[in-house]
Amino acid sequence: MTANSPADILVELEEAVAACPQERCARILAGIVRLLASGRDRPQELLVNVVDGVLLRLTGRVAPASLMELSEALARLQVAPQETLRHLASHDDPAIACPLLRKSQALSTADLAAIATSCSEAHQLAISTRDGIEEAVAEALVAHCTRAVRLALIKNAGARFSEAVYALLVETSAADDEITKLLALRPGTPDHVLRKLLSASPGPKAAAKPNASAGPPAQIPAPVALKLPTADDYAKARPEIVALNRVGRLNDSTVNRFAIRGETANLLTALSVLSGAPIEIVEHVMRDEDCEGLVMACRASRLNWATTLAILSNRGGTRLSFAQRERAQHIFETLLLSTSQWTVRWGEIAASASTRDPGHRGAGMGR
Repeated sequence: MTANSPADILVELEEAVAACPQERCARILAGIVRLLASGRDRPQELLVNVVDGVLLRLTGRVAPASLMELSEALARLQVAPQETLRHLASHDDPAIACPLLRKSQALSTADLAAIATSCSEAHQLAISTRDGIEEAVAEALVAHCTRAVRLALIKNAGARFSEAVYALLVETSAADDEITKLLALRPGTPDHVLRKLLSASPGPKAAAKPNASAGPPAQIPAPVALKLPTADDYAKARPEIVALNRVGRLNDSTVNRFAIRGETANLLTALSVLSGAPIEIVEHVMRDEDCEGLVMACRASRLNWATTLAILSNRGGTRLSFAQRERAQHIFETLLLSTSQWTVRWGEIAASASTRDPGHRGAGMGR
């Protein structure tokens, strides 16, 4: 009797899961978690890749209470199934997502930055309490968070701040004495930042005077439409982007940073260079309310899902819902199956842009 291949076994497991009652699915899920927790690092790493698809399938078949238990269990693992981990860490329910966001060492910096830009205040607060926070994650939080998250992040001595983070916090602290005080007392705050804080901080009397014409300070910025760069902006951005691409540094990390920092000219130029599409097509998919075209552009650029999510979450408009993120990820993963289908879809995007914007310059792909 010939042994089944691992792929055949995985297919059989997924088919079995689809037919299982909810209670049995919960028992299978608990058993897989115990198996993961009992292995050493090397066999565990091999194992998580095999069971990741089954675990992900099981998460859609069990009650929220089981997902909370799974989240707590995965948060303790040094090596964890990545697709399942990202799915749970970005879940709309904070009770499911937050244990992973607070503790999991298996979540990458890119995953945390993407979640910080696209999820709720509860998710952001959980990330802000991690033992160690990389600069890219801190930037994503500060650029998209509420006052409560900023305060929690400043209080976290394990958070690493870049110059961009300090600049955003100094700008915020101009009207907030508590943020000014905490940032000034925080160990490691550079001297030049302290000088800016002291020069920007209003005196007690000025702070006490209400401005009748001004409303209360907004803690969450209102969604704004994407402002497209000018021709001059593109002209300045293109030489640097082309140079980065030539030396192999126009990668996920670089593009993710463009998205998080709102460097729109750099971001759109990077997508154009990486995908081979004219800048007009990239502008079109960035402005389109439906995310499908933009996901395809990111896939054509060979970007990973975390970077794609960062771009989707930072293009303006309303915050992506959990359902929208799930749909976008499904499109992204489906596109991986067929490069030929990819090429056809990209051609349709160009044709669509030309049809919708007949007067738009350079909409054709042949340019």
